[in-house]
Amino acid sequence: MPDKTALIYSHDFARFSYGDDHPFKIQRFLLAYELMRQYGLTALPGADLLDCPRATEDDLLTFHDPDYLARLREFSAADEPRADFRYGLGDLDNPVFRGLYDWACLGAGGTLEAARLVTEEGYDIAFNLAGGWHHAHRAKASGFSYLNDAVLAINRLLDKGLRVAYLDIDAHHGDGVQEAFYDSDRVLTVSIHESGIYFFPGTGFESEVGSGRGRGYSVNVPLVAHADDALFMKAFDEVAYPLIAAFNPDVLVTQLGADTFRTDPLTRLEITTHSYTYVLRKLKALKIPWVAVGGGGYNLVNVARAWTIAWGVMNGVELPPRLPHPFVEIIARMGHQNRMLLDAMHWAEEDDRHRALDAVEQSIAAIRETIFPIIIGRYDAASGE
Repeated sequence: MPDKTALIYSHDFARFSYGDDHPFKIQRFLLAYELMRQYGLTALPGADLLDCPRATEDDLLTFHDPDYLARLREFSAADEPRADFRYGLGDLDNPVFRGLYDWACLGAGGTLEAARLVTEEGYDIAFNLAGGWHHAHRAKASGFSYLNDAVLAINRLLDKGLRVAYLDIDAHHGDGVQEAFYDSDRVLTVSIHESGIYFFPGTGFESEVGSGRGRGYSVNVPLVAHADDALFMKAFDEVAYPLIAAFNPDVLVTQLGADTFRTDPLTRLEITTHSYTYVLRKLKALKIPWVAVGGGGYNLVNVARAWTIAWGVMNGVELPPRLPHPFVEIIARMGHQNRMLLDAMHWAEEDDRHRALDAVEQSIAAIRETIFPIIIGRYDAASGE
């Protein structure tokens, strides 16, 4: 029987802008939706296209500080430039613009709705394109993120007595989500990302394993520059997949950022749609109720390709490898020449690859020593294996 799926999307996304010079472009959502539409993915039987509701203040208060929310609302209503660096508002990364609060509530509301759909409405998978704001902290905006939608949704799932695995494959470490559940053994957070040694947000090392009851439930695989498809799949296969399978959560939440791709302007990884698709297929095979959210990605065509592939995988649809001609014409007018949806497996240059391989093998060894005895040992024992 095909999975029951929901794509959460709003035409209101187009009402907002971080500014012409900001790397985050709202157009990414419109472009992804358009590519899905041209492939016929917005009219699939058993797949619903649902509007994106706004999160309420009560929703936000399950994680965020009330004084921070008040300042966010205040700045959102102002026409003149505003800044409050205590709350991370008004700097280059986190600009203040009219309607900011409404924009943030829109993305957060979509992820909360996705969580509701898989726990209350019988959906197997729900995908919120405008989610994935994994850098937002309780009382501070960070990394283009104002409200942490994943934390809000996971808190709602925890209130239902459910255990959650959170997987983050964005190029940037999911620091805000890790921080929120660092001392919890009911949430397993796994992040595969570019190393924080030289890269924002400067966190996400193997030594960050959780504290108290949460020791062993925070897992990080930092990849050094030029890690390619094979190394990305290795990190997933040898760390993320076995830990998630052993933990056997009630709900899987994934952040599906596309800024890991080799042509992204802000990152130095060399991932392609080849390994991205591989990971998505293995996640779907777990048959765990799945809440998926968007995330990073600063090459607009990469984002559209990645999330179209994700939605295709979620619905069991094999897509042609070439982009539809009308879509090629659209992106050509934007200065892009890509004609392919799917990439062949990419290998980095030999010297770069050897350095990246050494680094990922050291990370995996450290995780196997510190994390595996806790997660694999505990849940294998609980299942009687």
